[in-house]
Amino acid sequence: MAFELPKLQFAYNALEPNIDGNTMEIHHSKHHQGYTNNLNNAISGSELEGKSIEEICKTPNLSAAVRNNGGGFFNHRLFWDIMSPEGGGVPANKVGTAINNTFGDFESFKNDFSKAAATRFGSGWAWLCVSNGKLSICSTANQDNPLMQEGCGGTPILCLDVWEHAYYLNYQNRRPDYINAFFNIINWDKVNELYLEAL
Repeated sequence: MAFELPKLQFAYNALEPNIDGNTMEIHHSKHHQGYTNNLNNAISGSELEGKSIEEICKTPNLSAAVRNNGGGFFNHRLFWDIMSPEGGGVPANKVGTAINNTFGDFESFKNDFSKAAATRFGSGWAWLCVSNGKLSICSTANQDNPLMQEGCGGTPILCLDVWEHAYYLNYQNRRPDYINAFFNIINWDKVNELYLEAL
């Protein structure tokens, strides 16, 4: 069965002023749709057809087309899932406790995650992952994700897209401002759900 563009759980303008509606509409309906279409074309008739996107991402020696578009599909699906107009704040749940235990406190986590996102040269992603019950932060280039790379953390539960198409219409070259705004819209209930699933 072919992959389909995931529907958003909120309107394109619902995340304003943190992410503007025009950027969201282009990002979802153009960029993510493009990755979806290209992924389906790349796996059509191959042994990857019918596999889950997680299985595809974990497959070694992927072609460039499958790696780029499979990553683009998976990464954006998670990105939409962990944002909400009612998001933000400091998590007071099990993942919040794990963050405090791992990084010392929430501000230290925020600083470390923001640094991973800000220092990713060119296009890519920042990640919070779970591996063997432990949290870690990493970043990947282009549309790669931790499922594709050993040593990048394990199962991703939070991600931030730092490709310029994710923020440039509103923030231009001010990537740190975009990163800071992202913390206002993180759906910590969803991140906690993914954390518990990954344990």
